[in-house]
Amino acid sequence: MPDRRQVAAPDTAAGARLDAFLAGCEGVASRAAAQKLLADGLVTVDGRAPGKSHRLAGGETVEYLLPDPRPAEAAPEDIPLSIVYEDESLLVVDKPKGMVVHPAPGTPDGTLVNALLFHCRDSLSGIGGVERPGIVHRIDKDTSGLLVVAKTDAAHQSLAAQIKAHSVKRIYQAVVIGRLPQLRGTVDAPIGRHPRERKKMAVTTAHARSAVTHYTVLEEFPGFTHAAFRLETGRTHQIRVHMAYLGHPILGDAVYGGARKEWPLEGQTLHAAVLGFVHPVTGEYLEFSSPLPPYFTKILEKLRKQGQ
Repeated sequence: MPDRRQVAAPDTAAGARLDAFLAGCEGVASRAAAQKLLADGLVTVDGRAPGKSHRLAGGETVEYLLPDPRPAEAAPEDIPLSIVYEDESLLVVDKPKGMVVHPAPGTPDGTLVNALLFHCRDSLSGIGGVERPGIVHRIDKDTSGLLVVAKTDAAHQSLAAQIKAHSVKRIYQAVVIGRLPQLRGTVDAPIGRHPRERKKMAVTTAHARSAVTHYTVLEEFPGFTHAAFRLETGRTHQIRVHMAYLGHPILGDAVYGGARKEWPLEGQTLHAAVLGFVHPVTGEYLEFSSPLPPYFTKILEKLRKQGQ
């Protein structure tokens, strides 16, 4: 069971950032660990969930939950991988729907990282730490498709810099509920932690970061739209949040309002279809495509039949 701790912030803590204050509390090893607790919604101040940049006034009661201890390192597991490309610096993997990218509370094994550790042995970048070796960017558990994995620290740094500069080409496909307002459009709306539901993201101006998604309608059906999405930024749940913000959540997305009883799906209908970047060593531009998985094509076939 998680360990619940409580501490009173002294008057001398007035003006201090909450993450810095927590880093000195029992069981919180570092400021990074404190920020993780905050991001996971495991901290309250006087019974309320604070923002990640919250500053103390002094005299508050700070309560935090310490998750159950986990193994320090992920273990290699012989799990089949769909590898689209591989060389000495990196590999591109086509992740199936339902696979978690890296170990986390509740999913200590069976993840992409466990499979990568078996396949690559000791050849993975260490920048992501012992729980996320090689992981430069992530896609959600129920999102299928392409992601690049770094084998060396130099490759990791180069790829991360490209993502930060918004130069990595990332195109997704999804089925959304309803008809989008235009055949082509852009959603430019900042995304941050949901103010009440800490495991969700939302379009908000509080503690948010800029988020830009470009969309193109591929096919329209009665009540649904098949569309492509190009990410200019890469925020958590970005496409899912932006589509829900427009009032057109992704089909199957129970978290953001896309679940439908007549469509009993496990998670959102979202696929990372295209991935392009400059190779960290050769300087060559590489681009990869992943065909729509069977579950996705069956949905499209059903929608076409219903529209006839």
